[in-house]
Amino acid sequence: MHSDNLSVAPALAEFVRSKLLPGTGVEPDSFWVGFEEIIAELGPRNTQLLDRRVQLQEQIDQWHRDHEGHEVDAYADFLREIGYIDYVSDDVSVATEHVDVEISSIAGPQLVVPLDNSRYALNAANARWRSLYDALYGTDVIDGGSGCSRTAKYNPIRGEQVIRYGRDFLDRHFSLDRASHHWITSYFVENGDLKTRSGDGTVSTLLRPERFVAYTGNPASPDSILLRKNGLGCEIHFGEGLFIGRRDHANIYDILLESAVTAIMDCEDSVCAVDLDDKLVVYGNWLGLMKGTLTRSFTKGAETVHRAMDSDRRFTAADGSGEHVEHGRSLMLVRNVGPHLTTDIVTYKGEPVPETMLDALITSAAALHDLNGSGEFRNSRAGSVYIVKPKMHGPNEVALACELFSRVESVLGLAPNTLKMGIMDEERRTSLGLKACLEHARKRVVFINTGFLDRTGDEIHTDMEAGPVLPKGEMKGATWLQAYENSNVDTGLACGLKGRAQIGKGMWAMPSEMAEMVKTKIAHPLSGANCAWVPSPTAATLHAIHYFLLDVADRQRDLIDRPRQRVNSMLAIPILAKDRVLSTKEIERELENNVQGILGYVARWVGQGVGCSTVSDIDDIGLMEDLATLRISSQHVANWLHHDVVTEDQVRSTMQRMAAIVDQQNASEASYQPMAPDFEKSIPFQASLDLVLDGRAQPNGYTEATLRGHRRAMKAKLA
Repeated sequence: MHSDNLSVAPALAEFVRSKLLPGTGVEPDSFWVGFEEIIAELGPRNTQLLDRRVQLQEQIDQWHRDHEGHEVDAYADFLREIGYIDYVSDDVSVATEHVDVEISSIAGPQLVVPLDNSRYALNAANARWRSLYDALYGTDVIDGGSGCSRTAKYNPIRGEQVIRYGRDFLDRHFSLDRASHHWITSYFVENGDLKTRSGDGTVSTLLRPERFVAYTGNPASPDSILLRKNGLGCEIHFGEGLFIGRRDHANIYDILLESAVTAIMDCEDSVCAVDLDDKLVVYGNWLGLMKGTLTRSFTKGAETVHRAMDSDRRFTAADGSGEHVEHGRSLMLVRNVGPHLTTDIVTYKGEPVPETMLDALITSAAALHDLNGSGEFRNSRAGSVYIVKPKMHGPNEVALACELFSRVESVLGLAPNTLKMGIMDEERRTSLGLKACLEHARKRVVFINTGFLDRTGDEIHTDMEAGPVLPKGEMKGATWLQAYENSNVDTGLACGLKGRAQIGKGMWAMPSEMAEMVKTKIAHPLSGANCAWVPSPTAATLHAIHYFLLDVADRQRDLIDRPRQRVNSMLAIPILAKDRVLSTKEIERELENNVQGILGYVARWVGQGVGCSTVSDIDDIGLMEDLATLRISSQHVANWLHHDVVTEDQVRSTMQRMAAIVDQQNASEASYQPMAPDFEKSIPFQASLDLVLDGRAQPNGYTEATLRGHRRAMKAKLA
């Protein structure tokens, strides 16, 4: 498709014409004319804002060179003078309307999955109702000792531990008036109440009868019962014909928990999309989710598995009055790319266009199929489209995003404020100006989220000239982090997000360490966050336990009047004290761990096109890596290199040594191409080296420019 100024790749134009727009009422000509107007008017403003980032960074670099000691109050005053910090004196009151209850009212886990992987996307969409038994049996939450190890065949000893855990869960959250769930031999519904019978004949009922919601089957002997606490469902399944049910004295064969209440389908940090072919996969998967048609078949062992989107769950209301329907899928949000990226699959006057603007129009158009009810399922019953906007630096960039959304609504014929905004509070200018950001987005915002990973990467890069930073493991104990986390919640509550929007917390990055997650991630709801990120559907089920334990709405009421964090407390730069000298061993270990993470991730991103990976660290613990973790590691090494903590020769030799280890870790993968010993010809190795050696010069420390160029070279080589 071509106009005098706008040129669209033929395959993208055909996707829009034949797949995206039919059934929406939007014609291709008006679609592209509208997009051309958006690019013509908003593209230059996007460029100006990116130039402003560069200007501010140059001023900050110079300030650090001119000021030893970096006294926080003086630094804060300087940032205010140059316009880096935006201050809003008046109260801000968020007024977002037509928000689904999964965002406004239900606190729970949130999945983030790469939208270029249809299998993962379907897993996330279907992760709303998940088996507690499976989550316990398959993870380290159940101790593997005393005959309880996970085996290829069902281990009944381990199974008994799982069942005991499940009964403890029911006793804690759905207590009976005269018995323990451990003693119950049957459950039945009578006169709208859930009742139980113990082995000795004692009949009990729930201490909180209102927590019984619905059932399936015969009320005298139900197939399942649905309970609810803190807005989350718990479904007990009965079946004496099933293996576990036959062994259970109440014939319970499973307990399902409402797990991933919401899921972010990601076009950004967990995705490797560098060209037209990649981007069409991303857009096609989102369209399939919005139409309810996305499917995936794959081989698991000797079996072919066909996966599609789950249907809604249908019950009989507790009082028998009629049908009760539960939404069967996670409410889906889509995360577009940041404003710093461009794409040449569409050009305007011969130049690539801002990719975030193309994302906004296409992902919103796909959602029209959901809004008009033409698909098999409904995502938003409130009539909204949820778009998460990452990598925005401060209020002016949020304001431009709001205007972009307004222009997209106009092109697609949507009512004002149909497009809702998730603001990723992951860059320091956004953290420091969050109240002003919320003022601009007050009629759209449905989500703010603290992101330790990107926030740390931005911290290292922004204050690169201040001095050598702390080892990564010490960053989480730095003064700025807790101040940032608390300030995010406090600002969100003060601006009225309670009951209207999500206040989120970051990712649990160790997918195999579920016992530790269950032990520690209660900290996120305790902080006042009503959602937090998890790396898998299994992790979502286990993290859901925390939201059964704690009513986040009550916790937010407790926190709303606590003393607010001073802005200056977020500006304590995490650098080494002047009198601290790291030992050779400390430096080597830190460098090796950073380099191993970089190589392990880049080998898959550049070498195989995998945007999100579990990469073993130096202690052989699998860590979930994406572009945000890569940004930290590459900026950390770049910082130490800049301040002579390490030398370039040391970095190169460590890279070569660790590349051999990463090759060994991936030796069983048929598609993996080793980096050693020919480092000069290894594109992933050279990409890893460039990320570090050129890291200081990369705008805001972002990694995509380096990665995309090398991935395109790799694809050309493989072709």
